[in-house]
Amino acid sequence: MTDTTTDAAVSAGDPVTEDGLPTYVADFLNTHDPATMPRIDFLRARFDAGLAWVHYPIGCGGLGLDAAAQSIVDAALEAAGAPDNAPHRNVIGLGMAAPTLLAHGTPEQQRQWLRPLWTGEEIWCQLFSEPAAGSDLASLGTKAVPDGTDWVVNGQKVWTSLAHEASWALLIARTDPTVPKHRGLTYFVCDMRSPGVDVRALRQLTGEAEFNEVFLDNVRVPDDNRLGEVGAGWKVTQSTLMNERVAIGAGAAPREGGPIGFLADLWRQDETYRTIGSFDKLVQLWVEAETMRLTTERLRQQAVAGTPGPEGSGSKLAYSLLAQRVSSLELDILGEQGLRFDDWSFRRPNLDDEHNRPAGYRFLRTKGNSIEGGTSEIMRNIISERILGLPSESRTDTTTPWNELPR
Repeated sequence: MTDTTTDAAVSAGDPVTEDGLPTYVADFLNTHDPATMPRIDFLRARFDAGLAWVHYPIGCGGLGLDAAAQSIVDAALEAAGAPDNAPHRNVIGLGMAAPTLLAHGTPEQQRQWLRPLWTGEEIWCQLFSEPAAGSDLASLGTKAVPDGTDWVVNGQKVWTSLAHEASWALLIARTDPTVPKHRGLTYFVCDMRSPGVDVRALRQLTGEAEFNEVFLDNVRVPDDNRLGEVGAGWKVTQSTLMNERVAIGAGAAPREGGPIGFLADLWRQDETYRTIGSFDKLVQLWVEAETMRLTTERLRQQAVAGTPGPEGSGSKLAYSLLAQRVSSLELDILGEQGLRFDDWSFRRPNLDDEHNRPAGYRFLRTKGNSIEGGTSEIMRNIISERILGLPSESRTDTTTPWNELPR
């Protein structure tokens, strides 16, 4: 359980304002020296002081300020040499689980899970997709049956990133098969250490096992781990999915961050790869990447404010296409050298440093961008229906009870 003693101290004093935030951070650093404190103790103290994500409420790692004020905190802590919470290790927890818990969790659930999630002590995964329910997630068949104060869950999930490292999982399961598919779902948090949880690696094109399939065999989930009302799981799921697409397509990055940075560095560092044709393509992609970076700033602000919208689908689609084009040009420029990829032995590349990943890896990995977080085809449907207001396809499966649908 989370120790919120420092948060209690924050709430007992005068509220911290944005104008007073620099002084508040300086006072925190005076009493919490990152050079002498163990890393995890510093991160816990930072969360308890409300400096994890300042736009979250007091008691949840925040101060109730505007999200833009986070840059003040981050800059001061970076200048002091403070450790970060290694966000690349817990992308699902930080980008999807945390906002879902904030929007739909009880105060007790938030106190239990948000702190170790933010510090990285507990990794999260997402038990959504199934072999027969990927793009059409609402057709999923994993069952949750009530048994006393627990639910007994049986089913199979697939494409579960980080399941092999996760302590907790966001789980959507069917609790009423007699109603239409969107209305019979309930949302849970599943302890991945529970008996009956079987995680099996799935090897992918890059040689690593980033994804997994997960089998749930009579897994008991306490009703206290339910998010939202019974049968209202689709509403909670939409909150998670909207944040997921913003996390993938609108992640915070500096100028020339991500794939375009590797391409630009390649051009600058080796004159043998410079041609007029490749330069024209590089400039075009660089402009598109910078335009996208600036445009997605608004999406990030919407997400941290708790109001991610369907625009995240457009950003996710644009990111997928751009990353693939950038990695393709990088491979074209490198020629046969770009085909060298020496990690076919199924060892995981060092994910802590993107610079350890060769161009061949990036080219192969970007192919998955069109699938993860919702396929590009589904993103186009969302854009057409929810943003452009075009008529949706005619469907009958949304009114038929789930147990009467053909399979």
